Parts: sequence; C-alpha cells; structure tokens
Amino acid sequence: MRVLVTGGAGFIGSHTVVELLEADHQVVVVDNLSNSSLVALERVAGICGRAPAFAKVDICDKAGLRQVFAEHRPEAVVHFAGLKAVGESVEKPLSYYQNNIAGTATLCEVMAEHGVRQLVFSSSATVYGDPETLPIREDAPLGATNPYGRTKLFIEEMLRDLHVADPSWRIAILRYFNPIGAHSSGRIGEDPQGIPSNLFPFITQVAIGRRDRLQVFGDDYPTADGTGVRDYIHVVDLALGHLKALERLAAGPGLVTCNLGTGQGYSVLEMVKSFERVSGRKVPYEIIARRPGDIAACYADPSMAQKELGWTTIRSLDEMCRDGWRWQEGNPKGYSETE
Repeated sequence: MRVLVTGGAGFIGSHTVVELLEADHQVVVVDNLSNSSLVALERVAGICGRAPAFAKVDICDKAGLRQVFAEHRPEAVVHFAGLKAVGESVEKPLSYYQNNIAGTATLCEVMAEHGVRQLVFSSSATVYGDPETLPIREDAPLGATNPYGRTKLFIEEMLRDLHVADPSWRIAILRYFNPIGAHSSGRIGEDPQGIPSNLFPFITQVAIGRRDRLQVFGDDYPTADGTGVRDYIHVVDLALGHLKALERLAAGPGLVTCNLGTGQGYSVLEMVKSFERVSGRKVPYEIIARRPGDIAACYADPSMAQKELGWTTIRSLDEMCRDGWRWQEGNPKGYSETE
C-alpha cells in the first residue's frame, strides 16, 4: 500500500515509518521539520535498507499537499503532524487551533479531492480530561482540560462528522496514552526541543548529565506512593498499532476509535526505579508542588483495540526504559550532534 505519513520525521512518526517500510509498504513523509529532524529519516533508511520519500510541506499548505498527492498517489494517510506541548498550548492557543484543527481540515479536503478516504488519526488520552473511572474505556466522558487536548477532541468530532456526511470514509481514531522508549537499534528515539515536557525524556537527560535532577510534581496524590500514575507504552508497540489500524480500514468502510495503552499504570517513582534498574544510573529527584492541570492517575482499558484491531502490547516497562536509555546514551544531544 502507498501510505502518506504526516509528521513522519517526529518521534512516533519515524518509528511508524520503520514498521511500515519493514512491512513492505511504500511510504511518503510530509513534515515541516518544525519539531523534528531529517536525520531521523536518514537513520530510518539505515535501519530498513531503503528510504521513504520526503516532502517538506506544512499541512496547512493546501497547494503543497495537492502536489504531494498528485505525485505520489497515496492510498491511505497516517496523520501525526501537529503541535503537541500542553504548556505551550495554554500560552499560544491560536497557534494550536490553526495548526492542528485547520491543518487537519486542509489535509482531509485534499484527501477527498484525490479520492483518498483511508485515515489513521493520532489522538490522545488527553481527550478524557480528568477521568471519572479507571481504567478508561472509549465510551468514557470526553472533556479536555487544555487547548492541546481540545484540538484533539475537536478533530475527533470533525472526523466523526465527516464520516456521517460520507460513510465511504474509513477512519481509525487512536487515543495514545504515554509513548516512551525507542527503536531497539538505538538509532532513532525521542529528541524534544528545549526542556522536556514529558517525564521519560527528562529522566534520560538527567541520567546522561544534561540536567541536574528530576522534578517530581507532587507526592500527595491518592496513589500508592503519592506520585502521578500513567500508562506508559513502548513506541514500537504503538507504531505497530497503526499498521493494525490500516489493516482494519482495508477491510471496509467504517469509523473505529481505540485506546492504545497497556492497561497498566505506573507511578513517577516506579518509572524512576525501573530506569535506574536497567541503566545502572542514579536519577536524583526532588519533590515540588503539583503542576496545574495534572491529574492523579490515567490508564487505559485496551480491550477495544484487541477486539477491533487484533492489537496488544508486548513490551514491558523495563524494555521501554532499556531501549530509551540505549537511544539517549548513544545520542547524548539527540539528533543535533549529527546535524
């Protein structure tokens, strides 16, 4: 299958491109490189023995997208491109609404113009807000607590409306929980710009010496050790979920919404202990005040993905930490050392 991957040079996108290429799909990556690196795609080519096609195009650029569709004639789209930092979204909401929502609308318009109606969308567990019950099922109440989450929620609604208007669309909405880790080769991984907003890359940067200590936001939550609990999923397991979603869409029209998580929650301190165990490095940390908007616990009920997609996770927390550390240890400054 010819698959167009928006945001394919980013963390989750690059790992999904690897799995698509290794499954013998033809891949074209569209990325504006605002928060990603071409080095990642060069390394993807090294891992797979062949490179994806690449076009530096912003998803808000309708003319640029039209040219890509005309040249490469994709049969399906996996849509990762979007701004993704919660804190930044609070500071710059218009940028998030413009890029994420308007960009997705533009992408869907161009898809329809070219008769492409298979779409896998990268959504997020942030659409659940502060969950009323755990584990979280797909039919749980929706209600994001920040502009980033709201863009994901609005895009989901837009895609549901699109499918109602034209049932020939085949759409998979995948709600990610907390992707971490890296490809087992250590060649590609997570390379956040500036201060990491997520826990795991902050831990690895402390371990490699780029940061002094980890700040743990609160130890007074109603959890086993007082720190926040999240559902961490290996990025390769997550990538494989997209291949399963494409297989599901190939079977016929419809819209499916699935959580991609392990169903297991781990606290911040459990994550630190696992990382220290597999890396042999100590991770000094300090407890500070809770961060506004953070919730106590969030983990998935992944049974829908198993039923609808035939997908389940297979990699443990220790494997996530080991692979993530292999990437960070081999690339202390991320991709910037080779750029």
